[in-house]
Amino acid sequence: MPHPFLLFGAFLVLVLAIRSLRIIRPYQKGVVETLGRYTAPPRAPGLVFVMPFVQRLEMVDSREQVIEVPPQEVITKDNAAVTVDAVIYFRITDPVRVIYNISNFSYAAVKLAQTNLRNIVGEMELDQTLTGREKINTQLRLVLDEATDEWGVKVVRVEIQKIEPPTDITNAMSKQMKAEREKRAAILESEGFKQSAILKAEGERESQVLRAEGDRQGAIIRAEGQAQAVRVLAEAERFRIETVFNAIHAGNPDAGLLALRSLETLEKVADGKATKIFLPSDLGAALSSLGAVGELFRKDPEPPPEPAPAPPRAPAPAPVRRGIVGS
Repeated sequence: MPHPFLLFGAFLVLVLAIRSLRIIRPYQKGVVETLGRYTAPPRAPGLVFVMPFVQRLEMVDSREQVIEVPPQEVITKDNAAVTVDAVIYFRITDPVRVIYNISNFSYAAVKLAQTNLRNIVGEMELDQTLTGREKINTQLRLVLDEATDEWGVKVVRVEIQKIEPPTDITNAMSKQMKAEREKRAAILESEGFKQSAILKAEGERESQVLRAEGDRQGAIIRAEGQAQAVRVLAEAERFRIETVFNAIHAGNPDAGLLALRSLETLEKVADGKATKIFLPSDLGAALSSLGAVGELFRKDPEPPPEPAPAPPRAPAPAPVRRGIVGS
């Protein structure tokens, strides 16, 4: 049976071995102190041997971390009280400085953020504060990053979560937004009516243009049809005249026949709507060959009636002689 002291020594060696072997994860960095003094650079991830009772290993998380800045009341430049809070995203870049240069980084970062947030918002008016979140975020991040650089911390970004004005201002803003929405709705409604009227007018104009174009095309087609009909009638009349002319000349017509045809033509012309008829100068000569018709046209005019004899004139009265009658 082994001696009890050997068993105790073996157990002690096992415990010391377990305490001496430490594992540093990939997102961590290890700072080793020997007898209370920092003598070696931070250890890389992996298995690290630490001498018991002589060395101490401090783990530092190098991942991005978040600190919430609690809400606080801030006075703006135009004396409006607003409640503001924020969120800080940071990452430890130097584990040695974050261990030895600051005792409580989270508390210090929150107080630093609150102080600078009051300064930044105090230089802005309420409207600028409500609409200038990005400006506040940028300025606060620059201030915190510069202040925490000596602590071995890099401030990645700062986000303002909420900016709450007082209740009376909130109610006034709600009324203003409601009025603005109603105004925009009225403008949009009037614009809709305007566009509708414009589209209706344009539709009516297009309809009138198309109707006029259709009437014009119809008039052109009707005129072309009438012109074609006139051309066909003229061609038929020309063919008829040529046929008659050829037939007449083929039969060796005499002057009487030609005169008779002329009279027939004049009769047809007289039946038309013309109010004036121009006769050729040789019409009498043509008519002279028609016998009775020619005699009718050549008959001498009746002599005018002789004037009635004048009535006899009454004799003139004898002159009266005037004298002195004697007693």
